Formats: sequence, C-alpha cells, structure tokens
Amino acid sequence: MHLLYVDESGSVSDPSQQYFVLAGVSVFERKTHWMEQNINDIAKQFSPATPHAIELHGSPMRSGRDGWKSFALSDRLNAIKDALKVGIADHCPKGVRLFGVVIKKQALTGEDPVEYAFEQLSSRFDLFLKRQHHKYNDSQRGIMLFDESTTEQRIQTLAREFKYSGHTWGKTSNYAEVPVFLDSKASRLIQLADLVAYSLFRFYEHGDPSFYDVIKDCFDTEGGVQHGLHVRQ
Repeated sequence: MHLLYVDESGSVSDPSQQYFVLAGVSVFERKTHWMEQNINDIAKQFSPATPHAIELHGSPMRSGRDGWKSFALSDRLNAIKDALKVGIADHCPKGVRLFGVVIKKQALTGEDPVEYAFEQLSSRFDLFLKRQHHKYNDSQRGIMLFDESTTEQRIQTLAREFKYSGHTWGKTSNYAEVPVFLDSKASRLIQLADLVAYSLFRFYEHGDPSFYDVIKDCFDTEGGVQHGLHVRQ
C-alpha cells in the first residue's frame, strides 16, 4: 500500500497571508520505519535522551516557538533541511514522491481553498496509483493520512463525495479507505509532510527557496511531465 501523509501550511482565514498550501509525502508502507529512524536521528541532536519529545514542525522551528528558542537559529534551519534531505531527497523519485497544491487565495473567487486543494491533491495521488497499476503492474491501493488538526469532518465528507459522486475529473477509485487522522506528535511522517508544506509556503509566500530547493525535484513526475505539484495564482 502507498501511504500519503498530508499537512497544510498557511491559513485560509488570515488576510495577511496570500497563500494556502496542502502537501503530501507518498511512501510505500515498508519504507516508513526506516524513514522514521532517519528523522529520529535529527531529533536526537536536540534531545538525545528523549528524541520523541521533539516535534519537527517548520514554522515553530524557524521562528523559535514551542521550545525551539533555546537552540541556535542556524541549527534549527539546518535541521529542517537535513530532515527534508534524509526523509525525502535521498529516496526520490522511486521510494518517495511528493504532491503539493499551492493556492494564491485571491485567485479563487467564490471557491473554498480547502475543497480546491483537497480535490487537486486526492485526484493527483489517485492518478499516480492508477498509473502504477496500468503501466507498471503495481496494483497497490492508497490511503491518505492527515494531521488531526486539519478540518477532519470537511475532508471526510469530500473524500466520500469524490469516491461515490465524483470530482471535476471523475471518481477516485484507488483508495483503500477514507482519510485517516493522526496526532502529529506520534508520526514522524506527518511531521515530514508539515516540513514539505512549509517549504512550499516559504517559497511562494516569502520568496525563500532555502527549503524548497532541497525537494524541488521530488514531486511526482512521469515522462518529463510534473504531475505532483499544482500552483494556482
């Protein structure tokens, strides 16, 4: 099974922010343990005795919130880049693929950014699974795993609608179950999805490529065409 860990960056309701991002890290189920171990090694740099007490979240790490202020800014920024490298860049494109939706909110007149982003992300991951089946005889199902802080009821409703009623491009057909919601404290891969979403947000909202440059070649691509990243602006 292919697991898509998903998180968001930016606020739909904050008028001071131009962009909203939804991003996912696709991992084959047998790779998750080893990826978690690699990311734990980064957390150990900040808490050798209790690495699981350290949450790797982009915005708090960069700004120094949630206990990160006691560590040097350079160490915090390098930890974000290191996590993106050992968790993603070292494994793509075969082991890990990224999916992302970047929305400039003013470009969506009368549309719900959350619905738009979820439709794009879920349909692109579904097409990836369909492509694996038809082109590579890899008939794996997929499941999306969200940070539970995301709007759970809205996402669950949309997932059912896309499966049974369809979305703009048809019906999703390769999901094993409706999206699952996890506590990010218990999942390094959800934390990694947060870092991907934050990397995209920093790049588009602030013109900062420092994190995005680490992962820019890891979005789902086939035949020289990038399918995994959609930008609406």
